[in-house]
Amino acid sequence: MVGNAKMALRTAGSVIVVFILSVSGGLGQFSVTYTKTSIFALKGSSVDLPCSYTYPSGYTVGTTQWHYWKHRQYNNEIKHQSDYSGRVEYRGNKINDCTLRIRNLRESDSGEYRFRYETIAHDTWSYIWRPASGGVTLSVTDLKVWLTSTMVTEGSPVTLTCRTISPLSDNPNPTYIWYKNKQYLQYNSSPWYIYSVSSDDAGSYSCAVNGHEDLHSPEVTLTVRYKPKNISVSVSPSGEIVEGSSVTLTCSSDANPPVQTYTWYKRNGTTPKAPGQIYNISYIRSEDSGEYYCEAGNKYELINSSSVFVNVQYRPKNTSVSVNPSGEIVEHSSVNLTCNSDANPPVQKYTWFKKTVISPKAFGQIYNITNIRSEDSGEYYCEAQNEKGASNSTVRLIIVSGKQTSSINIAVGITVVALVLILLFTFLWFRKRAPKSTDTRDTAEDGQGGSSHLYDTISGMAMTPPAVQTVDTDDEDNIHYDSVHFSPFRNQEVSMYSTVQLPNKEIQYTVVKFKHLGVAPQPAAHGAEDPSAIYSTINKPRTWAQEGTFLSSYPTFPRPPTGSW
Repeated sequence: MVGNAKMALRTAGSVIVVFILSVSGGLGQFSVTYTKTSIFALKGSSVDLPCSYTYPSGYTVGTTQWHYWKHRQYNNEIKHQSDYSGRVEYRGNKINDCTLRIRNLRESDSGEYRFRYETIAHDTWSYIWRPASGGVTLSVTDLKVWLTSTMVTEGSPVTLTCRTISPLSDNPNPTYIWYKNKQYLQYNSSPWYIYSVSSDDAGSYSCAVNGHEDLHSPEVTLTVRYKPKNISVSVSPSGEIVEGSSVTLTCSSDANPPVQTYTWYKRNGTTPKAPGQIYNISYIRSEDSGEYYCEAGNKYELINSSSVFVNVQYRPKNTSVSVNPSGEIVEHSSVNLTCNSDANPPVQKYTWFKKTVISPKAFGQIYNITNIRSEDSGEYYCEAQNEKGASNSTVRLIIVSGKQTSSINIAVGITVVALVLILLFTFLWFRKRAPKSTDTRDTAEDGQGGSSHLYDTISGMAMTPPAVQTVDTDDEDNIHYDSVHFSPFRNQEVSMYSTVQLPNKEIQYTVVKFKHLGVAPQPAAHGAEDPSAIYSTINKPRTWAQEGTFLSSYPTFPRPPTGSW
């Protein structure tokens, strides 16, 4: 009993001595040194926790451990924690380096980390050094983008700033790299100023630091409000549009806030055609051809699009025939028939027909008949044709006249008649105003009624002075004819200067010859015969005694002397 007690006491004393020696020796030789006690690292990056340790000679290192000092106890060795699986690497050794690397840092990795190691002495004793205090504090930070305003109006300024909560330990003054919509934009300092924002500046922005270009900050969206722009009109179908088909017009626009109203117009039109972004024409017609545009509006402004031309194709229509000249058509004249039609594409072929004639008369828009005849009269029409179809004109009746009774000829005839009447009335008016000459005519009928004598005195005009009145012997004889009309009725007078044509009339002609006149003779005494008098005898058919009026345009001659020849 006493022996056992002595043995236990001796053993306990030995342990106490070893512990004291170990502690005293360890106080100068067992140590852990952290090169950095505080590290700021970028989220997603990798970080090294630099560390070194020492121990007395004669000891060897058995195990090394890093612990996340979250609950202030060594029961969270990180290599056994699922959150660090595949992300931690011990880069030290069992001599003096205890550096730890953590990859793909997370914000949850922030906290204090401590190292410990275990040594073996003389192959029997072990000692685990546990530092009483201290470790490495890791702060995982993220890049952030700040905007003075996330929603601005076009033309306003905006400032973008890229930064971390604390300066990075490995790069305290970094150069920033800017990205827009995940596309590289530029190297720049922070903050970055945009003095006049345009709609093109709208988008999502992020940043990174030089050396960690693959680690982008979370995106921040810049919204720019602006009036409608880039307004355009699309037409469906995009190809050929034929009359009767369906056509859809769509208005597209870029605006923020989005377009609230769309209105459709046709160029040169005064009223809107339709509201809405889509304008559908279910049965398009030729008159729907033209330029169309849309109006897009939001809270800032109403803007018009550029116009688009809708070309509707259709077969010929409204086909008609015009005739030149438009009035009466006279035989042997020239006539032009012209065919007019509305078509898209334009008429490619014109054909002329005459009713009752099977074959075409001619081709071309104008049909010319240079020498028209009466047999050319009839009903004519034309056919207009394009690639979409054909159309016939209405029938035009052509009548060819045989005589020249045109309005021009009628006018000429009226003019001639009018001139004749004017001349006749003028002549009668002057004749009426002229002094009447005295004409004495006697007729005597012999006892047998065989003949009657009409005496007419013709007074000659003195051509030379009375004393020396002569006539050139070389002058030709002058022959005068006088026409006398006798009425078969008794006591019937014929008006002066009028020619009266009666049945069974007989015209007597008197030939008066003027011979070479000598010196004017002296007047003869009463009863003597006047040598200058010319007498003419007029025989009448044997009828009842009658009076006749002798019409003459010649000067009155003196009566012959009384008595018988």
